[in-house]
Amino acid sequence: MFAYTVRRVLATIPVMAIVALFVFSLLYIAPGDPAAVIAGDQATPDDVERIRASLGLDRPFLVRFGEWVFRILQGDMGVSIFTNLPVTTMIQQRIEPTLSLMVLTVCLAVSVAIPLGVLAAWKQGTIIDRAVMGMAVLGFSVPVFVVGYVLAYIFALELDWLPVQGYTSMTEGFWPWLENLILPAIALGGVYIALIARITRATMLEVLSQDYIRTARAKGAGQRSILFLHALKNAAVPIVTVVGIGVALLIGGAVVTESVFAIPGLGRLTVDAILRRDYPVIQGVVLLFSFVYVLVNLAIDLLYTLFDPRIRY
Repeated sequence: MFAYTVRRVLATIPVMAIVALFVFSLLYIAPGDPAAVIAGDQATPDDVERIRASLGLDRPFLVRFGEWVFRILQGDMGVSIFTNLPVTTMIQQRIEPTLSLMVLTVCLAVSVAIPLGVLAAWKQGTIIDRAVMGMAVLGFSVPVFVVGYVLAYIFALELDWLPVQGYTSMTEGFWPWLENLILPAIALGGVYIALIARITRATMLEVLSQDYIRTARAKGAGQRSILFLHALKNAAVPIVTVVGIGVALLIGGAVVTESVFAIPGLGRLTVDAILRRDYPVIQGVVLLFSFVYVLVNLAIDLLYTLFDPRIRY
């Protein structure tokens, strides 16, 4: 187990190196001259050259990349071109809303989707199965921003049950924190729930057809025991895999969801930085999201060994 863990951790190093190279290259592969875009139409050639020097575009690529990586390893992601604030400070100011939204969405999606998938597999071919799969198709088909606007219109504007936008820190109370995130979490979790439910159903159907399940039924095991102790445990590896892959959906969806519900998180920060061509902020946020995604997939790989000990070998 220890050797497997070490191998998986070491395997993330070249992945992060490639990601860092791509993130840093954003400044160079962006269309047009970044310095001229940032300076604006009214800028003089001296202004453009000054911005070019501040971005390091007048120096060799590998030199700039090496310096950037060295600063990243020291926790320095650079300084915003427009606010003159350190990128790490701006991320720290925005990370709580995004982290809260993503954690709540994952908890909601897993707690809803897995039971639905198990239920659909158990009731295969019935109206319950068709209803669950119909909801899954609907969840895949409707864009996040459409779901967000519909939820905001019904539950915030018409019924006035929940706030329409904004974010309240958990330090001000659990319920104020939760009521600001319920609608965004449902909107963001729709696709995620559909994905997990479909995979859970398909995997459970495959497991329920195995010989050891028929043996358990022949021995008189209860339906609940068969579903959750025998079948679900053996179907856990594909389900855990899709939960990890779905984090990418959450990261992309958070940008849209935070814009719809005016949540001051990293998604809004990313949109604002892109609109203003604030490359240091874009690089910092994209690198952070990539690092989180790599860590989540590392955790998923390590969780495999809990459900299938053969994997560690």
